[in-house]
Amino acid sequence: MNEQDYPIVDLRFYSIAPRGMTEFLQHFNQLAMPVLMKHLGTPVGFYTTTVGTLNQFVHIWEYESLADYERRSNARDADPEFATYLQATKGLVVAQHNQIIKKVAMNTQK
Repeated sequence: MNEQDYPIVDLRFYSIAPRGMTEFLQHFNQLAMPVLMKHLGTPVGFYTTTVGTLNQFVHIWEYESLADYERRSNARDADPEFATYLQATKGLVVAQHNQIIKKVAMNTQK
């Protein structure tokens, strides 16, 4: 995949309640992932923090454009199964921070 393939990246940080990460990840995997894969496609990846601010769940998604991001996000939000995930994780996600970032070309040759 090159830079032009997916110029918009959605970088999402969820702060999870202390001692709630295991439960959150179970709900995310079982309830959210089928909906996200259906509407958002294949993610770039999922991460948790080990140094710095703890209890952070990070996930990254790529889009062709802001219009593509809005279209797919609206479809996800309208899916009744996504509401099930949101209800199951109520109280586990204590804060959320999202950023839309754009790839830039850099010379990576030595």
